[in-house]
Amino acid sequence: MGHYKEIIRGVREDRDLKQAEVAKVLGTTQQLYSKYENGQYELPLRALIALADFYGISADFLIGRTKCREGVDSLNKQVTPDCTAGEVLSDILSLSPKDRDAVIEYIYFKKLKST
Repeated sequence: MGHYKEIIRGVREDRDLKQAEVAKVLGTTQQLYSKYENGQYELPLRALIALADFYGISADFLIGRTKCREGVDSLNKQVTPDCTAGEVLSDILSLSPKDRDAVIEYIYFKKLKST
């Protein structure tokens, strides 16, 4: 996983945004935002939260702690009337490694069958 400065630049470029556009979202200048991307200044927590909200992705992804882009809002979406995606994921993670593999295998089987 990369350093956050490369990640925030990459996410911005993936969305075809200019530094000035993202800086405006953060309520700062293009020059200051550029210093975050270049690693001259540390990204403040409020800016990290604002970027995660703006892009709709995980703050952990933006700082390089996970490869999972989905933020809390995505994980809180209802999968069934009784549970969210996050709850399903937590349940899968609570299983033994063998049982987790079986769940993943079943998911891939169902995906192939539905195409």
